[in-house]
Amino acid sequence: MEELSAARRRGILVICCFSLFIVGIDVTIVNVALPSIRTSLHASTDGLQWTVDAYTLVIASLLMLSGSTADRVGRKKIFQLGLVLFSLGSLLCSLAPNLGCLIAFRAVQAVGGSMLNPVAMSIITNVFTDARERATAIGIWGAVVGVSLALGPVIGGALVDSVGWRAIFLINVPVGVAAWLLTRAYVPESRAPHGRKLDPPGQALVMVGLTTLVAAIIEGPRYGWGSLLIAALFVVAVAAFVGLVAWELRTAEPLIDVRFFRSVPFASATVIAVAAFMCLAGLLFLNTLYLQDVRGDSALDAGLYTLPLAGLTVLAAPLSGRLVGSRGTRIPLVAAGVGIAVAGLLLVGLSARTPYWQLIGAYVAFGIGFGLVNAPITNTAVSGMPRSQAGVAAAVASTSRQVGSSLGVALLGSLVVGRITGPIATRFSAASHLGWWLLTALGVTIVVVGLASTTQAARRTAVATAERLREPEIVDDRPMPAHAR
Repeated sequence: MEELSAARRRGILVICCFSLFIVGIDVTIVNVALPSIRTSLHASTDGLQWTVDAYTLVIASLLMLSGSTADRVGRKKIFQLGLVLFSLGSLLCSLAPNLGCLIAFRAVQAVGGSMLNPVAMSIITNVFTDARERATAIGIWGAVVGVSLALGPVIGGALVDSVGWRAIFLINVPVGVAAWLLTRAYVPESRAPHGRKLDPPGQALVMVGLTTLVAAIIEGPRYGWGSLLIAALFVVAVAAFVGLVAWELRTAEPLIDVRFFRSVPFASATVIAVAAFMCLAGLLFLNTLYLQDVRGDSALDAGLYTLPLAGLTVLAAPLSGRLVGSRGTRIPLVAAGVGIAVAGLLLVGLSARTPYWQLIGAYVAFGIGFGLVNAPITNTAVSGMPRSQAGVAAAVASTSRQVGSSLGVALLGSLVVGRITGPIATRFSAASHLGWWLLTALGVTIVVVGLASTTQAARRTAVATAERLREPEIVDDRPMPAHAR
């Protein structure tokens, strides 16, 4: 790839962060519009869950495919295609005549979104070849992840109250078009030295496993957790995931190299990403229902109340990047888990009369925790990995985030809203206590896993895994046979 000036590298980083921002914000911007969508399209609670999860679920299912495809056929090409599909899906969502169409168009959005985040990270990894510059770029990237997700409710609330819920989708179109034009003009094409082949069985197993798992969780309250349908969905999900691991260990060029997970820090980062984003998605989903349906706040007010969460995420994210660079990942990971757990504890006694200062305290604690968690996740995902597999490694980290978001909305939504038998305005607060206890438990999990993943023994597994992954590049161009793994 041609040598790029510092100014052009910074410009490429801005373009990639643009894509991350619109994809990330769409994960959470919809939450604050859910009461308006329910009224406008006569949606049920599980319909609202699918409105959120249709997006995160499709992205989670396709991220690894998009990352490896971009490494093979060209990152710039896939990135531009993703911008086109994302913008088209956004336009269709703004015109959706009913809930079914909205859910379907959200899936179109997500197909495009799956081509943006991992590919953009791969572009950044290959553009910033200096280790110090790359660490700084990844820190900025991590900050944008947190900012986009946290600002979604604020921007969404303003748009819903001033224009209507359809505006939260329409606003993506000009941003996507501008990003496409800038990408065409300034981003160089790049691809991996060894183009990875497609893995249709692996991709199919990922989609089946994630879809059936989320469907079982969302529909469990409706059909009964002990019903034959829900039991069958859980069985299919487990079978798909077991089959995925078995297949990926056998195939010469897997969708995702299972050897990545021999690294304890890498595997731990995946667990932490799922836990942290379960917390964020679940908090925002429940919080918007609480503020608007229980307390009667407007969409804008509901978004503004979460502004401390967004602000602390903005402040904590770059601090986390500096801590990772100077002290490693242990401190930000432990502090992140503590912040999230404290937020959960502040909400476990939630009622219709909970003082706003207590809510703000929970948002502040959560914002600090969530802001600290992204940089160590991303850093662990790409550090030490061969550059030729940057797209796949970044896709694993992004997939973990989206899987967490899907599970957060599905699980917390079903545990809380699924237990409400009367009017949501009077029954929601008490029903939500179980959800806040789960949030607290996930925060504690982040602390425990963060400590375990930063020991000397854990670091040795990361070094050994990186060496194994480099072996095919050093010895020859042939893929490592399955029996040698």
